Amino acid sequence: MTRLSVNLNKIALIRNSRGANYPDLLKVAQDCERFGAQGITVHPRPDERHCKFSDLQPLKELCTTEFNIEGYPDEHFMQKVLAVQPHQCTLVPDAPNQLTSDHGWDTLLHFAFLQDKIARLKYAGIRVSLFIDPNDALIEKAAEAGADRIEFYTGPYAHHYPKNPEEAVSALRASCHTAIRCGLGINAGHDLNLENLRFLKEQLPQLDEVSIGHALICDAIYLGLENTIRLYLNRLQ
Repeated sequence: MTRLSVNLNKIALIRNSRGANYPDLLKVAQDCERFGAQGITVHPRPDERHCKFSDLQPLKELCTTEFNIEGYPDEHFMQKVLAVQPHQCTLVPDAPNQLTSDHGWDTLLHFAFLQDKIARLKYAGIRVSLFIDPNDALIEKAAEAGADRIEFYTGPYAHHYPKNPEEAVSALRASCHTAIRCGLGINAGHDLNLENLRFLKEQLPQLDEVSIGHALICDAIYLGLENTIRLYLNRLQ
């Protein structure tokens, strides 16, 4: 079964908007696990508009499932992640002021940079995933750099899915075979929702994990968090 990791950035954004601890990020993480989530994901950005770096250690201590930290691996991020030692670290190529992740790594251009960061994380016992587009050359270079997994950027898939699901998934499906051949695990994330998730899972049975935040939290406003998590898990079964 493909595991569901719930991204809590939008919960943290709501909390930060009032300058108090409401909603309580730790309580929400605990509840997500209690409702069936198999992982918790956060993405602390340099401006800390979502998850704060001070949230990381308490979340690591609380999580009974898998704790995944996403982010751009500048030295500040690396020091924080190495101190916390999550189960997984997903490296993304976001600029400091970027609104949201919208592309994967160019592993050819940034090979030496990524190889160094990956080696440091793996030495600490942290599994490393690289956010990437479905491009065989980039995937092969990710494996050469030492990554354990890739996380497919699924924004284009979600955008094209309503018009032509088969065409939308074709590149991802083809690149899955390359990732498997290279010995990489496969994660996916971005713009996945209740409408497009089941088809993605059916077409990519090799998926180890999906990370979903924005759509899941939006659905929870109408459906409730417990019911929403169960609906997402249903799409993955």
